[in-house]
Amino acid sequence: MSPDRPVGDLFRRFRERLSAEQENGGAAERENGSRATAAGPGVGRTDAGSREAGLAPHPPRDAAPRRRRGKGGGEQLNVPPAEFTSYYGRPILKPPVWRWDIAAYLFTGGLAAGSSLLAAGGQLTGRPALRRAGRVTALAAVGASTYFLVNDLGRPSRFHHMLRVAKVTSPMSVGTWILSVFGPAAGVAAIAEAAPLLPERGVLGLGRRLLPPAGHAAGVVAAVTAPALATYTGVLLADTAVPSWHEAYPELPAIFAGSALASGAGVGLVAAPGAQAGPARRLAVAGAAMELWGSHRVENRLGLLSEPYTQGTPGKLLRAGRALTAAGVVGALLGRRSRVLSVLSGGALIAASVCTRFGIFHGGVASARDPRYTVVPQRERADRRVADQV
Repeated sequence: MSPDRPVGDLFRRFRERLSAEQENGGAAERENGSRATAAGPGVGRTDAGSREAGLAPHPPRDAAPRRRRGKGGGEQLNVPPAEFTSYYGRPILKPPVWRWDIAAYLFTGGLAAGSSLLAAGGQLTGRPALRRAGRVTALAAVGASTYFLVNDLGRPSRFHHMLRVAKVTSPMSVGTWILSVFGPAAGVAAIAEAAPLLPERGVLGLGRRLLPPAGHAAGVVAAVTAPALATYTGVLLADTAVPSWHEAYPELPAIFAGSALASGAGVGLVAAPGAQAGPARRLAVAGAAMELWGSHRVENRLGLLSEPYTQGTPGKLLRAGRALTAAGVVGALLGRRSRVLSVLSGGALIAASVCTRFGIFHGGVASARDPRYTVVPQRERADRRVADQV
């Protein structure tokens, strides 16, 4: 390029200015120290330069270096561990869109299961009042449970469409088939209780003779299906990504089974006379033991994920459920000769089941809304895996 051209002049002036700046910078560095050893805000000095100047590193290294994850360890990362965060504090998981009707569905399904077991106990031990109360309550509860489920689905046809397939790996599919088997059996058993009201002759008289044995068979089918109906909803909740539900997968089925037994026992204590309420009292003790054990576990075993079950509305509901369950069991055992105390105990057990189901439901929803319950356990599990590999 010719030096007489304008571009050559510009390039020559640029080189002269650059040389002058380098000379001035060298003098300033000799006087004040280099950028690696200087003090003050905004400097980017290195650890080696800081040691030469007798200064502390900037920024200070107040965290131990972390190794890159992997079997081989890899190079050291001199970056302090970051705190959990989410995008503008928004939830990482989408909270469940279920409303209160799903919590009511959980309660009524458990009540139906417990009542059918109560009816089977009355049937096998010759207690007609206990059998009748259990059968009628089971039909009413399973009808309400179906309504709440269909109401949440939005259209009745969606429940019908779920019966097109049977998928054993899907708790919802299995639960739909359980409900479809239990519902008709509970209905036949409850209708059979109306047999004494039919006339003795004619077509209705034939129904009067055939309904009792059909009701006994249907009652057995309902009782056999009842444990699956009582516990599948716990499996359904634990199968989701909601942190406090998913981590409590061993306890939720036990809590729901105990709650179902306790609520069924409550029906027997309310509706049956004291002389026939023996199976209901034994059912109350067994159900309360399972429910209290499971509730204690979810509030103490899950670490950080136990917080949603102990704070706010869920904590209040679960504490009320424990208190009502304990009071109901004590009243059932002490009220053998007191009809009033038996009725109060039965009502307490049913109310305890409502509080427990709603408390578990709202606790899971609360854990999905706070990103802390998603991120912190994930990082703890990742750190444990790294520690196991070292």
